[in-house]
Amino acid sequence: MKRTEFRFFDRLRVRWAEIDAQKIVFNAHYLMYFDTAVAGYWRALALPYAQTMESLGGDLYVRKATVEYHGSARYDDQLEIGMRCGRIGNSSLLFEGAVFRGDELLINGELVYVFADPHTQTSRPVPQSLRDVLQGFEAGQGMVDVRVGGWDDLGREASAIRTEVFVEEQRIPAEMEWDVADASCVHAVAYNRFGLPLATGRLLQHVPGVAKIGRMAVSQSLRGSGVGRHVLEALMKAARARGDREVLLHAQSSAAPFYARAGFAPRGQEFEEAGIPHIEMVRAL
Repeated sequence: MKRTEFRFFDRLRVRWAEIDAQKIVFNAHYLMYFDTAVAGYWRALALPYAQTMESLGGDLYVRKATVEYHGSARYDDQLEIGMRCGRIGNSSLLFEGAVFRGDELLINGELVYVFADPHTQTSRPVPQSLRDVLQGFEAGQGMVDVRVGGWDDLGREASAIRTEVFVEEQRIPAEMEWDVADASCVHAVAYNRFGLPLATGRLLQHVPGVAKIGRMAVSQSLRGSGVGRHVLEALMKAARARGDREVLLHAQSSAAPFYARAGFAPRGQEFEEAGIPHIEMVRAL
């Protein structure tokens, strides 16, 4: 197997607890590495696993797992675990994994799952919708569709995501979350291939020529998958289209690295907003 055969990689550093008396990674841990990579693979598909399986009326059960050892990983090695869907049968899915240290292949393996009724654990055909998503991802297709529009078109989905993230998770009072600006803002909502809304944000006119992005929220299970970046890019594109030359935002301090990777720079000192530390960040368009 070669690195170029994989579209998805999960990255990790070997921990002390994962090595054995021979000072190499204990052999069974590689199955854990593969399992963790499969979870990351579902995020790359923009599919929250539990919610997706419930909507499909089934679940995936491991039928067979094989591991082939070519070399050994050691403490503090930085590894990349490639994962791909190699074959889809009538009711089975074959995932192929490989552990790389740089370009060196250390381990490869296969995980065979069966799609089955969660109550009886009897096999069922893999739904065509899931088959299409898996094949589309491996063919290089995008997994997220971002729609931009007004509150009348996107408000229901945007409201649900913001309630989940800001009101329920971060415990921001509901009366602080909603304002009259929603009615006139440009909104963006990201959807997966099943039409499930995953992330949102909005665009205001701060002053002539300067846009302000706010209310950026991503469902918890999809954070780190890149879906938030899709929303951010869509809002910046809308700002450019109307002639803005700069965009600013009030980033929660914990999210500042995310915006920095998108080209935003901090301006001024940290401040508190809704009881949460924030920092103003700006970027030229």
